[in-house]
Amino acid sequence: MKKIYLIDGGKQVVCLPGATLHQLEKMLQRIGREPHSVIGSSCIGASVLGGVCNNSGGALVRRGPAYTEMSAYAHVDNSGRLHLTNHLGIQLGYTAEDILSRLDQGNFSDPDIIDSTSAGSDHHYAEHVRRVDENSPARFNADPRRLYEASGSAGKVMVFAVRLDTFPIEKNPLVFYIGTNHPHELTDIRRHILTRFEHLPISGEYLHRDAFAIAHKYGKDTFLVIRHLGTACLPILFSLKARCDALFDRMPFLRPYLTDRVMQGLSRLFPDHLPPRIKSFHQKHDHHLILKVSAESGGETRQFLSDYFSRAEGEFFECTKDEGERAFLHRFAAAGAANRYRAIHAHEVEDILALDIALRRNDPNWLESLPPDMDKSILIKLYYGHFLCHVFHQDYIVKKGHDCTKLEQRMWKMLDQRGAEYPAEHNVGHRYYAKRPLREHYMHLDPCNCFNPGIGHTSKNRMYAEKKALPTDSDAELLKRSSSL
Repeated sequence: MKKIYLIDGGKQVVCLPGATLHQLEKMLQRIGREPHSVIGSSCIGASVLGGVCNNSGGALVRRGPAYTEMSAYAHVDNSGRLHLTNHLGIQLGYTAEDILSRLDQGNFSDPDIIDSTSAGSDHHYAEHVRRVDENSPARFNADPRRLYEASGSAGKVMVFAVRLDTFPIEKNPLVFYIGTNHPHELTDIRRHILTRFEHLPISGEYLHRDAFAIAHKYGKDTFLVIRHLGTACLPILFSLKARCDALFDRMPFLRPYLTDRVMQGLSRLFPDHLPPRIKSFHQKHDHHLILKVSAESGGETRQFLSDYFSRAEGEFFECTKDEGERAFLHRFAAAGAANRYRAIHAHEVEDILALDIALRRNDPNWLESLPPDMDKSILIKLYYGHFLCHVFHQDYIVKKGHDCTKLEQRMWKMLDQRGAEYPAEHNVGHRYYAKRPLREHYMHLDPCNCFNPGIGHTSKNRMYAEKKALPTDSDAELLKRSSSL
């Protein structure tokens, strides 16, 4: 189930259901290439197929979310009959037994490739993200542009394999660290880079001062483990931690979150892990942007930032290789720091409310401002994300005694009013309402409603018997339905 096959000299791959992004990344490194996603989820054992089925990812500016038009999957038609569809563009035989057997054995070669025109990634995303004046998000989980068979299927078909593009590893990339106290300066930088630069950056990661501080203290052990042991050990360590938690939770004489407390205590024994220049920017600036560009874009980026900050109030510096690696690793550690904070301060924290949102590409007011009564219910707001595509992760550490569900519903309403889409990367699951294009995708793939019924608050009955009771298709009605839960 974990098999991966290289085709066309490694320019594409065929992945079976158990293949992980980390496994794929290691395989491709040997030939100087990399998978679609190399940030974040590739470090903790996420599967390749899971990313495709959920349209996940998109942190790398040129590539967009995981997407393919080539897959092999089983589906049930409207009469209840099961079929196997081979749209991998590879000749594998004509019966289900032959196709699955040859996939399992890797029994195919270049002459069996019969389709080289279907997309193994979103070939138009780079052009799409450059359109900064569009009144819609650059990417979000349920974007109709990226709903195609297995892509965005979310369990409505049974996927056996996907065929994906791979990409050359960037040689000698450069990292620029930007700090400012004025959000509009980052807006200016984003718009100029996306509309004027000849080559798009590799990535552009945003970190607010508060998220920086929490990650610095509560993400230190994650940083150190990855830095010194590598990402390969993370799935093993997470599994070990889960087993320890399960054991210790059954011992009433032990305080909750014992493993988190021990790990946090051990992290304090190690010296500071962040370079002085980065820590200095934290002291001076509320907003941080970490910009990674290719070597061929280095001169253009350096010149633009020098000219811009000669008249603006923020500042930047060009990272050394070590500083750049540490900056991005610190940004990654921010994603889990809120959970550690909750564990250490359980007596103060009700829960964490985590949102991943996609703002309109032309939205200049990307920094959120909450009403005072909502602000009072939150201990800490953690803002970080993928700035160039306007996708943000917003983690709220809610004070003890406050209703997280009601708070989230109010936030949904505010996001609807801003024209944002959510979730941006993590799928609707059974928490959010699927809008019409996504519902139609689910119903087309699974007309009998026998795979993953109820996802996106669709009907759980056979043939979607309750579909008339679903929210109407207008955004206003969806807003009314979600805000009255």
